[in-house]
Amino acid sequence: MKILLTGANGQLGRCLQDVLAATEHAWLACSREQLDITNARQVQQQVSHFQPEVIINAAAWTGVDSAETHAESAWKINAEAVALLAQAANSVNARLIQVSTDYVFDGNHQQPWRETDPTRPLGVYGASKLAGEQAAAQANEHIIVRTAWVFSAYGNNFLKTMLRLAGERDELGIVADQTGTPTWAGDLAQTLVQLIGIPHARGIYHFSGGTPCTWFDFASAIFAALKAGDPDARIPLLKPVSTAEFPTPAKRPAWSVLDDQRLQELLPGSRGNWGAALESVISACHQAD
Repeated sequence: MKILLTGANGQLGRCLQDVLAATEHAWLACSREQLDITNARQVQQQVSHFQPEVIINAAAWTGVDSAETHAESAWKINAEAVALLAQAANSVNARLIQVSTDYVFDGNHQQPWRETDPTRPLGVYGASKLAGEQAAAQANEHIIVRTAWVFSAYGNNFLKTMLRLAGERDELGIVADQTGTPTWAGDLAQTLVQLIGIPHARGIYHFSGGTPCTWFDFASAIFAALKAGDPDARIPLLKPVSTAEFPTPAKRPAWSVLDDQRLQELLPGSRGNWGAALESVISACHQAD
């Protein structure tokens, strides 16, 4: 199958290339420099030339706080560009796979969010991604996969920030009243590629990275894995703090755990395991340094 991948240099894009390299699919991975998805002419030309059967959009503005001050840019990448990809996909009868976020929900819930639950994003990032979902749905054949708290050895993410700060600070205050599910980008990439092979897969799916936790729990697990791999590693003292004590430009949902039952029925066993991935991801981060 011919696959066009956007956002090739991002953490999900890099993991998707790792997965695709082990398949027999014909694929073309485009970075922002190779394909500006906000440029209608470039998008249509690339799609018309390559004639993909599937387009995976891994390109996104992922800065939750920076989206508040760069709303126009975030909206252009997360929403308007998706509309261009959907239009181009329709022109060659390709299926569009769009990656979205748990931040389309407001967090006022104590049960895992289902695909059919009402959306109510709290900030520009979530609103722009929700608009991107609506744009992706204009593709005749589309799959939208919501995920959360993505980390890997690539790009910028919470795990890499924790590793960096461990070398800079003796104590870290970590938010302990926001609950979600960390997701290893490698697990997500594997599932996205599996979805390509299921012709009847369509609509919205939630991908869960495993056991829900708070940011404080996640940081604690990261440093436990770091210590397991390197007993001499420098580990800062972690202090749980509230969201109110750690104000940020963007408001975040207090509870953004995703219910992945619909995806589990389609792909049994596809749930990720972020805890199992920590040591290998940390090792890969150190090798890249």
